[in-house]
Amino acid sequence: MRYSQLFLPTLKETPAEAEVVSHRLMLRAGFIRKLSAGVYTYLPYGLMALRRVEQIVREEMNRAGAQELLMPMVQPADLWKETGRYDKYGPELLRFVDRHERESCLGPTHEEVITDIVRRELHSYRDLPVNFYQIQTKFRDEIRPRFGLMRGREFVMKDAYSFDVSDTQSEVSYMKMYEAYRRIFTRCGLTFRAVQADSGAIGGNFSHEFMVLAKTGEDTIVVCTACEYAANMEKAEVRMPATIEVETMLEMMKVETPGKRKVDSVCEFLGISPSRLIKTMIYLADSQPVAVLIRGDREVEEVKLKNLLQVADVELADDKQAFDATGVPTGYIGPVGLGIRIVADQEVALMRNAVTGANQKNFHLKNVNPCRDFQAEAFTDLRQITTDDPCPACGGRLELTEGIEVGHIFKLGISYSEKMQAMFQDSDGTEKPFVMGCYGIGVSRVVAAAIEQNHDANGIIFPVPLAPFTAIILDLDPRDEKIDAVAQELYRELVDQGIDVLLDDRDERPGGKFKDADLLGIPYRITVGKKFLQNGIVELRERKGGEVEELTPEQLLTVLPPRIAAAINR
Repeated sequence: MRYSQLFLPTLKETPAEAEVVSHRLMLRAGFIRKLSAGVYTYLPYGLMALRRVEQIVREEMNRAGAQELLMPMVQPADLWKETGRYDKYGPELLRFVDRHERESCLGPTHEEVITDIVRRELHSYRDLPVNFYQIQTKFRDEIRPRFGLMRGREFVMKDAYSFDVSDTQSEVSYMKMYEAYRRIFTRCGLTFRAVQADSGAIGGNFSHEFMVLAKTGEDTIVVCTACEYAANMEKAEVRMPATIEVETMLEMMKVETPGKRKVDSVCEFLGISPSRLIKTMIYLADSQPVAVLIRGDREVEEVKLKNLLQVADVELADDKQAFDATGVPTGYIGPVGLGIRIVADQEVALMRNAVTGANQKNFHLKNVNPCRDFQAEAFTDLRQITTDDPCPACGGRLELTEGIEVGHIFKLGISYSEKMQAMFQDSDGTEKPFVMGCYGIGVSRVVAAAIEQNHDANGIIFPVPLAPFTAIILDLDPRDEKIDAVAQELYRELVDQGIDVLLDDRDERPGGKFKDADLLGIPYRITVGKKFLQNGIVELRERKGGEVEELTPEQLLTVLPPRIAAAINR
């Protein structure tokens, strides 16, 4: 492609709306333009990057035995009502009514649609296993779309669905996808981790997220320095100590704590550590109040709480909501004699002679002991893990890092097939529900995540497999016949070798060409200028490391193609 013929509207200034690196650079480098909130047009250069990801995804899905199809974006509400998700999914599901008063929705995912296809077409164990996938536009009506393609309303996704005869066979399908995803993100040239994760609105009982490691990631992940354990914060299990020092229980007593509502102020006033205080936090679980007990120096992990309560939503109550539920001002609420539902973190069960609110303004209780002084319906893991905790797998040291979710695989089991009566006849003649798995990759998000992980002050640094163009030739003086002839010949030779090359043949100043090449992130820059006139050499510069080589055109044609091939086929 010749730059003079390419629609590539770059920007010198960063638009004010862009908050993260990938959004800024994708706008500046002419990848995308905003149509409406969270909805973007892919310009030619951005679409090229998207297609690079799609190609890798498609190759590896086919290699794993999955079959590609394409399902409609508009889905009938009746299918979603069969599974109960039409009401439960939340406002992110864009619902509408057509001219015939039929309820429909724009697909954020396709579990119902694919299950409907399979129940109509597959009836015997002989038809299984099978895995179908698509690469398709999805829509989720995010309340606050942000960060460009990182959290948009409309996005491109690869979703796949496996159907098996049993849990054992479903595990085989799951691991095939796990390995396929590892190959995909390795081939994309990304640094990533596969982490245990919560299944969220998709459902199922087990899942892994694939996280691209980047400082701007929205998710915090926990990794062990001694083993392969990695998990999303919301899923990371807290390992309890093997031995516990038991104190003698003392008599509970009420103490005045005038104006002391916060953990720090209460602990300072009473001369205790926050680890000696039980926080009583009022949450609304599907609008119903529940008291959550946790040690004073810990934080509630709300996903764990939601899963325990088996509700669609949990929200920390504000001061008024907490008072309406308990009759006690925030800061003085405690579990003793509290008249609402109580659940507690597992650490609370081990606490002795703790401090809690006294359910009276300006008063707290000392020497409160679980089970003696109050009961909870559950003592279980409800808190966020910290780096002070041991690895749940090996006991090693944990570290926290940031990541961007680019893929998620789920074991769905029979939750969808049972609800939708998707059955097959097994080898023994019995009717059984299909055992399902679900596997998603945010294709457009992969492009953004790659930029978040690979950039510098000058622009994008694309991994070779994802770059829209692998090399750019800078013709520094198109009006000079010798310089232009060499640039044109190098362009033809490299294209003939199957390399995607951008020839910058614009009548622009060299400085502008250098800046644009860096901004676009093209892995290899070939410069044809005065050095060729002086001594017959061109410059080859690698965008990632900045190394510069001086080569004859013949040497470049020998050196560059195998280097590119090695980077693509690593």
